[in-house]
Amino acid sequence: MAGGLARVVDRALELGAETVQFFLSPPQTWRFNPPKPEDCAAFVKRRAEASLGPVYLHAIYLVNLAGPDQTILARSIESLVQYLRVGAAIGAEGVIVHLGSARGRPLAEAKAQVAAAIGRVLSEAPAGPALILEHSAGMGESVGHRFEDLADILEASGAPDRVKICLDTAHLFAAGYPVAEPEGLGHTLDEFDRLIGLGRLVVVHANDSKVPFNSGVDRHENIGDGHIGLAGFRAILGEPRLRELPFILEVPGLDNKGPDRQNVERLKRLRAEAAARPGTSA
Repeated sequence: MAGGLARVVDRALELGAETVQFFLSPPQTWRFNPPKPEDCAAFVKRRAEASLGPVYLHAIYLVNLAGPDQTILARSIESLVQYLRVGAAIGAEGVIVHLGSARGRPLAEAKAQVAAAIGRVLSEAPAGPALILEHSAGMGESVGHRFEDLADILEASGAPDRVKICLDTAHLFAAGYPVAEPEGLGHTLDEFDRLIGLGRLVVVHANDSKVPFNSGVDRHENIGDGHIGLAGFRAILGEPRLRELPFILEVPGLDNKGPDRQNVERLKRLRAEAAARPGTSA
């Protein structure tokens, strides 16, 4: 959600949310005005009063750690360091980032640059929040839609403990991972665990898909209204290996002003239904 530090906790409570993700600055611009120390302190206090769960910052959309433009790479690293600094000041669990597009360069070169950039970011950022790499849908030349590529990047970076992974249900579905049914979801998580390790998975972006399976297109839909569907999310929310993770909505909303309370309530209802199924536990 948007709104900055001053509004985010109260807005989350209005929606019935238990966890939250937000931008610190407009996601389509490099402009960044860091919050004042007193605003960070007020956020920490308000979050504690509200007993709000995990807090995540989402990096701006201009960040590209994979492309050939070195000016953009430098600005991307600077932006991530700025976000991690604020994240440390407000006690955020992490900063979630899209790795970006190779933009015509060989994939191996792009992955090597991402790995090196991760090292630079963490060397300049204070201790605290994780740097969370988001799995992509495979749209265009985006890097990171195959688990193998994420594993290669982690290995080349030295796999610092602070580097974690965010999986997006719509991205997985679009990238050809069959997460809309229990068996396919199980195989997907088995593969992730073998290549990366489930210990690195710390948050899920819960989005239905506006486009069909294996389309390679990143288009989000409201929960249950897309190609994953209610049954798919019931399976996802009932999967024991995902049950304790925070789920973040990035959906258009029923009135196109989302995320909204209706989608939060849909997830909560599906979570309860999944927990009540025979053979599962709350």
